[in-house]
Amino acid sequence: MAAKKKFSKAQYEMLAAFRFALRQFLRFSEDAAHEAGITPQQHQALLAIKGFPGRDRVSVGELAERLQVAHHSAVGLIDRLVAEKLVAREPSEEDRRRVFITLTRHGEDVLETLSSAHREQLRRMGPEIRQVLEGLGNGEE
Repeated sequence: MAAKKKFSKAQYEMLAAFRFALRQFLRFSEDAAHEAGITPQQHQALLAIKGFPGRDRVSVGELAERLQVAHHSAVGLIDRLVAEKLVAREPSEEDRRRVFITLTRHGEDVLETLSSAHREQLRRMGPEIRQVLEGLGNGEE
């Protein structure tokens, strides 16, 4: 068995810088969601729905999986999103027991505004994050 190589001080600094950059981005995202009048979890849900691979709707179970929450927690979140007119429920045509969640026009507008702000923030932070990732990938000492 090969011996584990210990991390250098520079590698710890890069890991810490990466963690700091991630936290800065998450803080930006949380603040942007609040400024848009929704919670960070609601923003994550809107993005998970719109960004689902291959389609613009998700089942309750798929949303719960994407958000890494329990099914009943996803149902409560969906209830709040429906009340805010950000999403709509659509029964499946194939199986009436299955319900799909889609964004409303209002939900699309809110997500578009937030996504534009996030893209701009990533453009600003990109060079710093790229440098840290390259340093970690190269195993710089």
